[in-house]
Amino acid sequence: MHDGSVDLKAEARAQIYAQPIEAVDPAQPDLFAQDAFWPIFERLRSEDPVHLTQSPTFGSFWSITRWDDIMAVDSNHQVFSSADGITLQSLESKAETAKRGVRPSFISMDPPRHDEQRKTVSPVVAPSNLQAMAPVIRERAGQILDRLPIGEEFDWVENVSKELTAMTLATLFDFPQEDRQLLPYWSDMMTNAPGHGPVKSWEHKREVIDQMVERFIGMWNERVNAPPAGDLISMLAHGTSTRDMDRAEYAGNLALLIIGGNDTTRNTISGSVYALNKNPNEYAKLSADPSLIPSMVSETIRWQTPLAHMARTATTDFKLGEKTIKAGDRVVMWYVSGNRDAGAVSEPDRYAIDRERPRHHMSFGFGIHRCVGNRLAELQLTIIWEEIMKRFPSIELVAEPARTHSIFVKGYETLPVIIPRRL
Repeated sequence: MHDGSVDLKAEARAQIYAQPIEAVDPAQPDLFAQDAFWPIFERLRSEDPVHLTQSPTFGSFWSITRWDDIMAVDSNHQVFSSADGITLQSLESKAETAKRGVRPSFISMDPPRHDEQRKTVSPVVAPSNLQAMAPVIRERAGQILDRLPIGEEFDWVENVSKELTAMTLATLFDFPQEDRQLLPYWSDMMTNAPGHGPVKSWEHKREVIDQMVERFIGMWNERVNAPPAGDLISMLAHGTSTRDMDRAEYAGNLALLIIGGNDTTRNTISGSVYALNKNPNEYAKLSADPSLIPSMVSETIRWQTPLAHMARTATTDFKLGEKTIKAGDRVVMWYVSGNRDAGAVSEPDRYAIDRERPRHHMSFGFGIHRCVGNRLAELQLTIIWEEIMKRFPSIELVAEPARTHSIFVKGYETLPVIIPRRL
C-alpha cells in the first residue's frame, strides 16, 4: 500500500521549518486532515514552547505545547478560566455565535457552578453504574461485530466505531435506540465548520442544532414530570443545580455530553485499528497476549489524542516559562503535543502497547475539567477489543483513512478495512 501522503508530509515539514518561528501556526485544519501537523509541535516544543500564535483563521492566542506547561495551565482554574469556552473558535464562528448567542455548559464554567452541575451528571458514570452497563455494552459489541462482512471491504468508522458509541450514548440519555444515529450526526454538526462533515452552511448547522434542542426539550418535559431516573436527562431535570437551567444552558450541556460521549470513544476505537495496523509487531503482541488489551487501550488514547486541544482565558497576568501571558489572553493547551513530549513520555512517537505507565497521558485533561466519562471510554474500548479478539485473527487496513478537518476533534471520517476470516 503506497502512502501517497508521505510526499505531502515531507513538503509540509520543510515549509514548517523554513518559516521564522513567530510565523508558526498550529491551528491549521488542513494539516490536521492530512496528518501533517506533527513537525509544528516538534518545533514549538523545542524552540518556543509558550508561543504567541497569530492565526488568520482563529485570531491571536498562546500555544502551550510541553507537558509541564500544559499541566500548569490545566490545573490552575483560578488563573485560566473556562468561561469564554473551551475550544479555539474561528473568527467566523465567533461572529456566528455573536448572532446566535452563547450556549454555556458546565465545562465552560468555573467553580462553584461547574462543580455543582458536574456533580449532577457524574453518577451516570459511577463505578457501580459502569459495572451494570458492561454486560449491555458487551452484548451490543458482539452483535455489531457479528454483522460485519468477512472477506470484503467496509468502513470501520460507520459500521463499528459510530455504532457502539451511538448505542452507549443512547443508553446514557435513555434516547430511543432506533434513532441513535442522530447522536453522532448531531455531534458532527456541532464540531464541524460549514463545508466539512455533514455541515452545508451556518444556517444548516443552526437549523439542525435547533431541531436537536427541541427534541431534547421534549425529553426534559417528559422526565421532569416523571419520578427521578438514572439517565442524564432525568438527572439534569431533577438536579438541584440544573433543574432551573434556561434553554441556552441546557443546549450547552447537551452539546458537551453528546460530543464528549461520542468523539473520544469513536475516534479511539478507529485509532486502535489504525495504530495496530501501522505497528504490526504490537498487533502480534496483542494477539499473543490479550491481557494487554487495557494497556493497549490507554496507549491508543495517548497516541491518538482524540481531542487535540482545550482552550482557556487568563484572568490575570501570569508568567509561564519566559513569557508573560496577559489578562484576557486566550491560551490553548495542545494535548496532542503534550502526549508526544519526550520530557514526559519516553519514546513518545512510538506506539507501545506494553508501556510501563500506559495511563500516563493527557488526553482526558487534568484538574477540575478532567473528562467525566474517561472510565466509560476505556470500558467501551476494552470490551470491543475483547470481543474482536474472540472473533477475528486480524482486521486489515485497506487504504489510508479520511481524517477529520478540525483542530479540535482529531479523528477519522472513514477507515476502510477488510476482515480476512473468522476464528
